[in-house]
Amino acid sequence: MKNKILIITGLILAAMLSSCGEDFMEAPAKSTLDEQLIFSTPGLTKGAIDGIIEPMMETNSYRGRFLPFYGTNTDTEYLYDSENDGDAEGELARYVATANNASMNRDDNAWAEMYKGIERANICIRGIRTYGNPEPGTELGQYLGEALTLRAVYYADLIKAWGDVIARFEPINSETVYLPKSSRDIVYKQIIADLGEAVTLVAWPNETNLTTSVERINKAFVKGLRARIAMAASGYQQYPDGIRRSKDPELSVANMYQLALTECQSVISSGTVSLFPTFEGLWRNLNEENYNAGLESLWEIPFADGRGRVTFTFGIRHTSVDQHTAQPRGGQAGPVANLFYDFDEADERRDITCIPYEWGTAVDIGNPEYGFAQQEYTDSKRWYFGKYRYEWMNRRVTSTNDDGMNKIYMRYAEVLLIAAEAANELQGPGAAAPYLKELRRRAFKTTDYATKVDAYVNALGSKQAMLDAIVEEHKFEFTGEMERKQALIRWNLLGTKLAETKDKLINLKARTGEYADVPSTIYYKYAADNETLITYGLNRGEIYNPGPDYTAINWDRVTEDRTNTLYSADPDTKQFWPIWQVFIDGSNNTLTNDYGY
Repeated sequence: MKNKILIITGLILAAMLSSCGEDFMEAPAKSTLDEQLIFSTPGLTKGAIDGIIEPMMETNSYRGRFLPFYGTNTDTEYLYDSENDGDAEGELARYVATANNASMNRDDNAWAEMYKGIERANICIRGIRTYGNPEPGTELGQYLGEALTLRAVYYADLIKAWGDVIARFEPINSETVYLPKSSRDIVYKQIIADLGEAVTLVAWPNETNLTTSVERINKAFVKGLRARIAMAASGYQQYPDGIRRSKDPELSVANMYQLALTECQSVISSGTVSLFPTFEGLWRNLNEENYNAGLESLWEIPFADGRGRVTFTFGIRHTSVDQHTAQPRGGQAGPVANLFYDFDEADERRDITCIPYEWGTAVDIGNPEYGFAQQEYTDSKRWYFGKYRYEWMNRRVTSTNDDGMNKIYMRYAEVLLIAAEAANELQGPGAAAPYLKELRRRAFKTTDYATKVDAYVNALGSKQAMLDAIVEEHKFEFTGEMERKQALIRWNLLGTKLAETKDKLINLKARTGEYADVPSTIYYKYAADNETLITYGLNRGEIYNPGPDYTAINWDRVTEDRTNTLYSADPDTKQFWPIWQVFIDGSNNTLTNDYGY
């Protein structure tokens, strides 16, 4: 049974949490239940910690706005609404969002919900420190570590989407209702320090009964998150005065890369997590809703069955109710068309990541509840992410708006790549090689190790060659997880890689350059189950008809509109969204937008 996220109600909610919105027009209501009782009682404290996560579940928060729309339109991912002129969600992806964006400019938006979560974390942190005696190895120590970590998650995502943001590390009072933005460097340093404390408080995966599920915070995740944030803090990003690294010496490459490497090596040497044995198995495990800690997933946003839109947004599209789902959704975004052909054909991640079909309209087979659908190639010109599939789930999704699938927030593969990148910078490519090899071994068959793993990695003889390989490996590993955009920003490659992708799409459409040998016709038939496609012609050079039982169709999945709407403004001038106008207007003149908004 899926572990439902506890939404605070009743006594604890009335006691602790403000009912006011993120506009902070008034301070939180005075507690009607003494904080001393709440934060000296582990059971009540646990409920309060669960309440920190609850704002993620709201429709206009992570659930229906932040996760679906932050991170699309990179060199790997494309939001299909981008090609609809004037579409508010498309504008978010195409780097032309405005402060009045119709999808985002509302007072219960992700910005507001993130700060609601931060306020709840601040109350918990103060309460546990004051009344809880949170020593390492204790239940209340674990909960303090969780509160510090969840606050860091919110702040990391605020910075990722908006750059400089309001720094609030104490509960709101009458004097702090209105605050201006702070330098993100201040926030980075605070949450890196907070995570350093959290590391001493929370347990490793499966070390205690509180860390047996990936829906709760554990030490491997805290260390991995600290490494991720350290890399972002020292990386390139857009500041009001241009794209640069931080000028704060504490956030230098030397300091932050060493911190990241140390934390990643600690996770790796702990043996508490590892790569899932196969890439397909990793994603089947997620879709089957196995939340056991100690596998590859380090922490997941724990959506309940009736909340969350992960498969709803990113899954393989089902056009109607059918044998696999009562929710005909999926396919709002997908891989850019060239990505399939950029993979090595032997890379087992390719056919999990890039799916060229959807599930067609179900036909009546006499079942009173649903019909039977087949996988179909269509003229929709779309690819789909294959990491999220209704057909791999153990339960039938019946909600019209939500699928309940968890969102993996971080996994062990990223720890390996951060370790490789940091080791390469600090010690050279030889030190990075073992981490990159470990990740590639999962991507290829053992018969390919000599060439695809050992020879490939051993040939990376310079820091630049190794970094270039890590950038590519990140692409093939994380497409469809909305991790690519921030990585490209911190490498100072966002605009460059998007421009390259436009050129690639043009060449793919024309079948020229690196795509000259991509077939223009594919051939398909159905397997014995009468629903699964068997296809010839997807791979380069497969140009002949394999037999009379195959059906031939034209294979051109690139359009001018889609190529031209990958971005509509220079991405490097719009790395962040604007703060939405409703929050500017409600800030008592303390908030303004940068970056030309």
